[in-house]
Amino acid sequence: MNPVRKKRLFIILAILAGVGIAVALALSALQQNINLFYTPSQIAAGEAPEGTRIRAGGLVEEGSVQRSSDSLGVSFRVTDGVETVTISFQGILPDLFREGQGIVALGRVNSDGVLVADEVLAKHDENYMPPEVAQALEKGGMMKHYEGGKEEGVQ
Repeated sequence: MNPVRKKRLFIILAILAGVGIAVALALSALQQNINLFYTPSQIAAGEAPEGTRIRAGGLVEEGSVQRSSDSLGVSFRVTDGVETVTISFQGILPDLFREGQGIVALGRVNSDGVLVADEVLAKHDENYMPPEVAQALEKGGMMKHYEGGKEEGVQ
């Protein structure tokens, strides 16, 4: 092999190594920012990874909201019509949060199967529900219950 050919081969290998490192770093950054959506049924079945940040959603069960002794702590149960999951949240809930309403919570599932949320999102108007929550409720047969509750004055 002549010196010019060795130099070209070295440059090509260096470029390939640089591109490989850049792709690995980009994929690592994307992996850390992905928040997969899980239904209460999937969380109860153990499909949600413990300790990884996820999104979970469903309807807030009637009578399940419990405030702790400090004014910012709250826990409540969310259902998809099949299973329920308890969500614990420390912070200020959105103004539109209420029982019987669709919500999405972002947080981590602990070893007890409780979602420790760091953010809770509520629907922003009367006709909107996050698509993932709507699909989970339709699958669990709760969509008619939700729409019926809304028509009966639960707003």
